[in-house]
Amino acid sequence: MSGDMGAGDPSRRELVRAGRLASGLVWRADRGTVGWYVLLTVVMAGVPVAAAWLTKLLFDALTGGAGLRGVLWLAGGVAATGAAAAVVPQVVQYVRSELDRSAGLAASDGLFRAVEGFAGLARFEDPAFLDRLRLAQQGAQAPGGLVDSGLGVVRSVLTLGGLLGSLFVLSPVITVVVLLAGVPMFVAELALSRRRARMMWTIGPVERREFFYSQLLGTVDAAKEIRLFGIGSWLRGRMLAERRTALVARRAQDRREMLVQAGLGVLGAVVAGAGMVWAVAGARAGSLSIGDISMFVAAVASVQGAVQSLVTDVTHGHQSLLVFSHYAAVVDAGPDLAEPEVPAELPVLRRGIELRDVWFRYAEDQPWILRGVDLVIPHGAAVALVGLNGAGKSTLVKLLCRFYDPVRGAILWDGVDLRDVPVAELRQRIGAVFQDYMEYDLTAGENIAVGDLSAVDDRARLEQAARWAGIHERLAALPSGYETLLSRIFVSEADKEDPQTGVVLSGGQWQRLALARAFLREGRDLMILDEPSAGLDAEAEHEVHVQLKRHRAGRTSLLISHRLGAVRDADLIVTLEGGRVVEQGGHAVLSAGDGPYARLFRLQAAGYQAS
Repeated sequence: MSGDMGAGDPSRRELVRAGRLASGLVWRADRGTVGWYVLLTVVMAGVPVAAAWLTKLLFDALTGGAGLRGVLWLAGGVAATGAAAAVVPQVVQYVRSELDRSAGLAASDGLFRAVEGFAGLARFEDPAFLDRLRLAQQGAQAPGGLVDSGLGVVRSVLTLGGLLGSLFVLSPVITVVVLLAGVPMFVAELALSRRRARMMWTIGPVERREFFYSQLLGTVDAAKEIRLFGIGSWLRGRMLAERRTALVARRAQDRREMLVQAGLGVLGAVVAGAGMVWAVAGARAGSLSIGDISMFVAAVASVQGAVQSLVTDVTHGHQSLLVFSHYAAVVDAGPDLAEPEVPAELPVLRRGIELRDVWFRYAEDQPWILRGVDLVIPHGAAVALVGLNGAGKSTLVKLLCRFYDPVRGAILWDGVDLRDVPVAELRQRIGAVFQDYMEYDLTAGENIAVGDLSAVDDRARLEQAARWAGIHERLAALPSGYETLLSRIFVSEADKEDPQTGVVLSGGQWQRLALARAFLREGRDLMILDEPSAGLDAEAEHEVHVQLKRHRAGRTSLLISHRLGAVRDADLIVTLEGGRVVEQGGHAVLSAGDGPYARLFRLQAAGYQAS
């Protein structure tokens, strides 16, 4: 299971593994509640059997002339079983809810702990894995239900055993008929549960696309373009088309279930009717007493109810197990990047980072993004990567951060292959600003502190990083300063007009905040700056690059920018084209030639000089 993130029905071995995982998770989450649940299950199993026998004995006592004291004891017993039948299910419901809460909390923690352990990005860029992860999140709520179904099966079996034994005393033939009538019910319901689980997997991508379109239609991020371009109805049409596709599948499943359930209901009615005919005939012949008939009626009804409960618990448990198998697949998936068996020590960077014949593509059926890249990033140097979109610049950054490993070749850190050191240790040595930086719905201080959580309570460090990024004064002027929430999505209707409940920054301000995160990680061996000023105006861009130049002086840094004026002061400029290094050198040397860098630089310069 650990290596398979694709679709398909789980094998029996995988289902057994999922069942063990769910049981162990629930037991560890709340052993005391599980114990009470087991005890209440046994009590519930015995109530219908006790009620049937006590009713029989009471009727026989009444018709047989028993004494008042005996009749009262039996009547009290019938009343007690009635009270138990009314009260115990409510207690069981509470216990089950408590178990669901504790097990669901533990399961969610286990799921996202496993997801956190995926050090790379490949799985998060795999649609099949994203569908499985969505089902795994549903499966995280299933462990309590699986235990409930398992104990429900135990309860139904115990009840059936007692009731069938009681019926057997009256008529072995009727007992066999009632029992056999439950077989087709069991088989049909089990088949329905498998179809239901398979349907959920099949329509998963459809529902995810529907969610995507609904998110576009209902969020501020896309509101401007949707209204300007007038594409709301087009997106709504796509959303509804995906919804209709899912509805067709669900309607077909519901229709199938309706027909099967109706057929099973008719079968149950026929069996009950035949039993009543037999009971009436026995009463007329004098072979059955009033108590026997009362027990027979109660037993047949309870047997059918117990069979239905048994089938329901088995099928619901099976369906929950199928859904939970996706949870188990994610939890058991294992690391996506190979961890070294004997980790090497990552030295403090002294010589530099070397990319040696690095080849990379995202999948075997996709084109190569990097093709035999040879490059040295010297220690203490500022190296700039330039090139057209798709040249491989951002992919190279992903390899340096080890979000992926090269397909061929190696990346060496002072001679140590990055694959030979723990991923977490490598990333502790790197600071970065990514082009697609995050805007967290957190406070201003927390938005900076995520760059290094050791500073989350160190206001001095946060403010210093903000000053370097040129955003301190703006953050200090917020209604609650660094404690101001940079979001409006958590604001209630009652206080939506209160600016202290949340502030939204401009794009350039968010860009500076992302820079502050990188500055917070000062002293790291490598600083990666991927389009660090893309959202800034010309004056702000100049200010930021002056600060960046001062901050990275004497430090190893990698700068990516389409604005060549921002990289001209780099110690080394490397031009990528088609996934290959086609030239490298200083600005003066490259701009004086006739290579790709010179052509791009002259093109941009002409744009500024044109009248």
